[in-house]
Amino acid sequence: MKRTLTIVMVLVGCAGPAAAQNRGPTVSFLPRAEFHMTAEHLSGTDDERFRWDANFGGALDLVDYTRGRLTFAANYQAILGEERRAFDPNQGNYMLEGALSARLKQIEAALVFHHTSRHLGDRDKEDPVDWNMLGGRVNRAFLLGAAFVDVEGDLRWVVQHSFVDYKWELDTHVRADLLLRPGLGVLAAGGVRHLGVDGTAGRDGQTGYRGEGGFRFEGGAGAVELFVAAERRIDPYPLEFGTATWMTAGFRLLSR
Repeated sequence: MKRTLTIVMVLVGCAGPAAAQNRGPTVSFLPRAEFHMTAEHLSGTDDERFRWDANFGGALDLVDYTRGRLTFAANYQAILGEERRAFDPNQGNYMLEGALSARLKQIEAALVFHHTSRHLGDRDKEDPVDWNMLGGRVNRAFLLGAAFVDVEGDLRWVVQHSFVDYKWELDTHVRADLLLRPGLGVLAAGGVRHLGVDGTAGRDGQTGYRGEGGFRFEGGAGAVELFVAAERRIDPYPLEFGTATWMTAGFRLLSR
């Protein structure tokens, strides 16, 4: 996958019913921390390189200054196939983010610096595959009837890249959570990603998407989500340009 370093002025990580945090009146140090672990099985593709997708990461509000916050986020992604064995890890990708935000009347806006790097597992790769982006993010969370809705959009420009042909990126996400009873809720989420390119790979801009639905189970110290999803992913293999479409089913472990 990638290694990403991002400076974000908005919510980072998996949005959910517990996304709103208590904030002090002035400046607070490390007021929020959240962590996630996700594993999903990929189906609907004949490519043996793609059978499992696992992610481990989290986000920290380093400083909250009431009018905004400084956030750091990180994620490690492992892609497993079955080319050489039943569970064959063929990719290890890193994402790092940092965000500096401002809370406005109904939105949170952020300046974002993003770095991603992608690596192969148990395979040779001589050339680096990575990119840095700088841009902005806008987030709004609100109640729609009985549902909690979180909407987020990023617009970033590439400031450095290796191997890839990316010039800019638009990345959007929306998620709705509805509480059915204490400890049990349903979720629906979706997103669209568009990558503008520089023409060096002989292709036009690329568009990907993901739609997801499932159940959320709340516990005393965390939550578990079970979901199914449909996805069209841009450049799923680090050394190849193209898209892949598949269905997934998986789980997500979240801190509160």
